[in-house]
Amino acid sequence: MLRGFLTVGGWTMLSRILGLVRDQLLAAFMGAGPMQDAYLVAFRLPNMFRRLFGEGAFNAAFVPLFSAILTEEGESEARILARQVFGVLLTWLVILCVLGEIFMPAVLRIIAPGFTANGPQYDLGVTLSRITFPYLVLICAAALVSGVLNGLHRFSMAAAAYLAFNVIGIASVLFATPFFPTVAHAAAWGVTVSGVVQLGLLMIAARRAGFDLTPLPPRLTPRVRLLGRRMLPGLIGSGVTQINLTIDTIIATLLPAGSISLMYFADRLNQLPLGVLGAAAGTTLLPVLTRHLAAGEHDEAHAAQGRALDYVLMLTLPAMAGLIALGTPIMQVLFAHGSFTLLDGALSAQSLRAYALGLPAFVLTKVLSPAFFARGDTATPVKVGLFTLVLNLILNLLLMRPLAHIGPPLASSLAAIVNVAVLSMMLVRRDALRIDGDARGRIVLMAVASCAMALVLVLINAVLRMPSTHVTFWLGLRLAVEIPLAGVMYLLLLHMLGVLDLASALDGMRRRFRRRRPVRQ
Repeated sequence: MLRGFLTVGGWTMLSRILGLVRDQLLAAFMGAGPMQDAYLVAFRLPNMFRRLFGEGAFNAAFVPLFSAILTEEGESEARILARQVFGVLLTWLVILCVLGEIFMPAVLRIIAPGFTANGPQYDLGVTLSRITFPYLVLICAAALVSGVLNGLHRFSMAAAAYLAFNVIGIASVLFATPFFPTVAHAAAWGVTVSGVVQLGLLMIAARRAGFDLTPLPPRLTPRVRLLGRRMLPGLIGSGVTQINLTIDTIIATLLPAGSISLMYFADRLNQLPLGVLGAAAGTTLLPVLTRHLAAGEHDEAHAAQGRALDYVLMLTLPAMAGLIALGTPIMQVLFAHGSFTLLDGALSAQSLRAYALGLPAFVLTKVLSPAFFARGDTATPVKVGLFTLVLNLILNLLLMRPLAHIGPPLASSLAAIVNVAVLSMMLVRRDALRIDGDARGRIVLMAVASCAMALVLVLINAVLRMPSTHVTFWLGLRLAVEIPLAGVMYLLLLHMLGVLDLASALDGMRRRFRRRRPVRQ
């Protein structure tokens, strides 16, 4: 499982880095204002489908069913299932896309109610949304092909194909802008074109794996119905984070212009560890749990779940602490260029701290949900998800006025923490999650090390003074020293507290490197 975790995590990390470059270009070209807000709302709806299907409900329902049929009935039956589902999925998505294009003005009044007061911004939002909406057809179809590859334990291409989104997004902003009315139009077309490329790459990978995925005529066979019953509840259960973020966007359209942009760039930085760790752990854990439980290997399933929890907490706790401690300089160095000012960076950092508070909970949701899905239980995450959605909406309404652009992110974080707490208690009660005394002790010590690391960073930044000129350059130079220092400090603290044996870890890495190094003739 660790190998799959690292494979998916590595490709996802590269994708997130390229995504960061793409976001820097969007910030530099459009800043934090009405045009940026209109583009981000247009991107939010298909992007929510991408995250729900690509990283959530569809894989949660499809991968266990596909893996079980592949193991029990063979490759031929598994291929038929995939082609049947492909036909039904494409038919439904095309109908949804056509309806969305027709009724987009009404849709935008729902997801961006604040735009109606600004006529030009509303019109631009409708136009951009119609450009980006076909992306949901392409990316959801790509999610099915990716699920097949994950079920075959071919994680590399399934993760690597998503690089195309950011590569094409960067190219569209840099090179296609002169051919469109605004940079927002060019960026919107880049979204849809990237969907074509991603689906094409995954189809090629599936064909090379010996799987012909030509869709069959849509028929609601018993297995397709079973998949639908498992998938539809999971749209809420595993996608609660994304639905909460969409609620944040709806609320943000009612706040001052630029609030959506401030929250978006903060969320994108928060998504770097969330996407890498959450997607990697969830994607690799689900088929592993399904296989162990199908074989009656319950102790092995518990061990796999425990390792996943340990991996993500060891990495997300210091990430949370670091983002809170260094939020302002990080946002200013990354985004305060061109039309995005230093003040915009400082304001966006406030949203980032609110998102970072819930980072461990956001990731743990992706680790805990497979424990339900692998056991065929999609109802429980749905019930918890509905409760969390209502809680998030209430918190948004309470916090949006006094905290402005900080309110929606803080509401999402608090709702995510409650979501994880409830899911954990239910799993423990069912003996589907075992956290013994040693595991709890490790979590406490990792939290202590993370807090100590953050405290040192805060003290360093309080003592050091910044020159009045070339601020971003000096901040970048300081971060280049502070971030590696923080990482080394955290590892040393883990070693001193007995959580991690650095000597053994380094020795294991050396042995792994020697095995992978080619032998010279």
